[in-house]
Amino acid sequence: MTALREAERQSRLLGALLAAGPAADALAADLRERDHRLQRGLGAYRANAAGIAERALAAAYPTVQALVGAEDFAVLARALWRAAPPPRGDLAQWGHDLPAFIEAERDFDPWSYLGDCARLDAAVQRCESAADAELQRETLALLAERAPESLRLRFVPSLQLLASDWPIATLHAAHQERDELADDAFAPVREALAAGHGESVVVARAGWRAQVTTLDPPSHAWMQALHDGRSVAGALAAAGDDFDFNAWLVRALQQGWLWKAEPIEESLEENPS
Repeated sequence: MTALREAERQSRLLGALLAAGPAADALAADLRERDHRLQRGLGAYRANAAGIAERALAAAYPTVQALVGAEDFAVLARALWRAAPPPRGDLAQWGHDLPAFIEAERDFDPWSYLGDCARLDAAVQRCESAADAELQRETLALLAERAPESLRLRFVPSLQLLASDWPIATLHAAHQERDELADDAFAPVREALAAGHGESVVVARAGWRAQVTTLDPPSHAWMQALHDGRSVAGALAAAGDDFDFNAWLVRALQQGWLWKAEPIEESLEENPS
């Protein structure tokens, strides 16, 4: 029955295209009405999808939304939706292009730090959604047993590192559950921006909430080298003479940054997922 109706519809459409007179005019009006209803439906769908996209992006990038304001953020979310629509239905997996998209938009040039603020928001989201892993404490004995050249330290999968030319940790902290009337919360931001002060951070979980912690340059260089897979010896070389390994190790254990130590020749195991 459906096939017959489709054949009839196609026949009527062909007739309208080829014929003239009242019958053709009536059919053309009917088709215009159907097209009007279709366009209204598509418009409602697009508006609803754009609203969902805006809410999903705001959940992932709260600092960016606070910095630019809700209205401009809504425009930004719709622009990203058009430029890089979600490849699948799970909107939690959408929006990773936002930092680069912001930096490519000339309208955001006055906020040069915005792209890195977006990267920090994304790092927080990745941290909170990553697999968990407990410290394999017994492996730390390898620090005393193995040469630094043959040993690697591995971080928990949730740990994220980020270095910026901008005070991203200060900006992030100023926009976390802040009192709208407490303008003094932004005094450190203004001072850091005026000084051209960049910040390096580690993002790690305390329970299931991500915490952003600033790192001095030697500590960040050390952690980044380890994160990139270099040996303890290679990471120490990257950190330089000002790096205090013992103080860092105490801090790393307190903050839950470490997963395990392992000999390099046995380091083919993947992070838990």
